[in-house]
Amino acid sequence: MLRFLDRLQPLALLALRIVLGIIMIAHGYPKVSGGLSGWLAYCSAAAEFFGGILLLVGLFTRIAALAILINMSVAIWKVHWKNGLLGNGGYQFPLALAAIAFALIFLGAGPIALDSIRRGGGSVKGKKA
Repeated sequence: MLRFLDRLQPLALLALRIVLGIIMIAHGYPKVSGGLSGWLAYCSAAAEFFGGILLLVGLFTRIAALAILINMSVAIWKVHWKNGLLGNGGYQFPLALAAIAFALIFLGAGPIALDSIRRGGGSVKGKKA
């Protein structure tokens, strides 16, 4: 049973990328399309919108996930922390997004991604598929 589940790991990584990518694009689009003020707001918009796009296609996944992790950490620290974990505007949602980004930093995009094609495809954890 575990070997079967191991074979589904690429689908799990794809699901994490798609979910995080869609959420980040949805949060970043209003920032990109609307007027922004301040250098950090531009960084946040770029991390969310463009990082989300990169995650969706699986390109530069680890870098995009790192940018999102930093963005969510700053959001928790500067905006959500004062509301507590479960309070209105609490940090439970950005914490969950940060955890997904953290996992993608270490696990990578998986074989169903442009990163796999970019690095020659076919290899998963150093083995030929």
